[in-house]
Amino acid sequence: MADRIMRVNAYTTLDLIDGEAEGHGFTEEAYAVLNVTSPREDPDHVSLQLELDNTELEELRPHADTVRLSATEARELAEDLEKHAAKVDAAE
Repeated sequence: MADRIMRVNAYTTLDLIDGEAEGHGFTEEAYAVLNVTSPREDPDHVSLQLELDNTELEELRPHADTVRLSATEARELAEDLEKHAAKVDAAE
């Protein structure tokens, strides 16, 4: 990914996953980076970050999206991910 906004290294949660952006009148697909972090000192939230490979995008300008979650919200998200992962596993 050229001209990356997010820092990607050996500790990045998921890199080179399939990503998709949908807007009014367009849908673009590109490789993506998805990362989960929390502050090193006095952590008060969990950050979920997503960046699509801007070399594959025509409609979107380069950007990264970040969502800040409380510990409770992060656990709720984790539960939902587990539930849906089990559903996919059962279907395979």
